[in-house]
Amino acid sequence: MELQIAREILNVLAQGIHPVSGEVMPPDSPYNEPPVIRALFTVSQALEHCDAPKSRREMPANAGKAWTGEEDDRLLAAFDAGQQIKQMALDLGRSRVAVEARLVKLGKMEGRPGLPLRPGHQ
Repeated sequence: MELQIAREILNVLAQGIHPVSGEVMPPDSPYNEPPVIRALFTVSQALEHCDAPKSRREMPANAGKAWTGEEDDRLLAAFDAGQQIKQMALDLGRSRVAVEARLVKLGKMEGRPGLPLRPGHQ
């Protein structure tokens, strides 16, 4: 498994979303506990700095960072205005996968099986 894919899985888990089914984790899931969320993001950021070969594209500016309330508001406004996922990702400095996963968590989209593992959707 490539480090980039592992990082995406960690980031999706840290957002409280099942990385294979795309479903929101139940509230009592250990992945929704603040210390676990912080640990997942910490490991994700550490993987970003590994000496592994860099991908052809640079990571988005906010990749691996926790979502803020302001970013959620911007995302929801863009979604409600009909903006394309790709544009939302660019505007928020996130990958397409991260935007889709966040929209699932916020109840705006239904999860898709394998959401974070779909190549070519960043």
